[in-house]
Amino acid sequence: MNAINYSLLLMAGFYFYAGYSHFKKPKFFYRITPPLLKQWEKEINIIVGVAEIVGAIGLLIPSLQTWAAWGIILLLLAVFPANIYHLMSKGAGMKIPLWFLWLRIPLQGVLIWWAYSFT
Repeated sequence: MNAINYSLLLMAGFYFYAGYSHFKKPKFFYRITPPLLKQWEKEINIIVGVAEIVGAIGLLIPSLQTWAAWGIILLLLAVFPANIYHLMSKGAGMKIPLWFLWLRIPLQGVLIWWAYSFT
């Protein structure tokens, strides 16, 4: 197995776990939902969790890999406002270091680049 396959497996595992986390600890995701979207926080959490799991599985199916990677890119763009809100609210009441919240902003670009490498 070459480095690209390891990277693909790592990415799929990352998104599968992230999706699972939406169902295991939904309150975390409710707290970082921007106020404008609060009335739909449960529905958004379910949609994002399912999308991450489906994307992870899609990455592992060669005929779906490109579509899954593009879907993950779109998902990363869609959830970016939650990362901005999490930063601007200084952790949304959670004890998360401010440096980590700042780090998440450019990390979105890295994750987009990583997904793009599988398109």
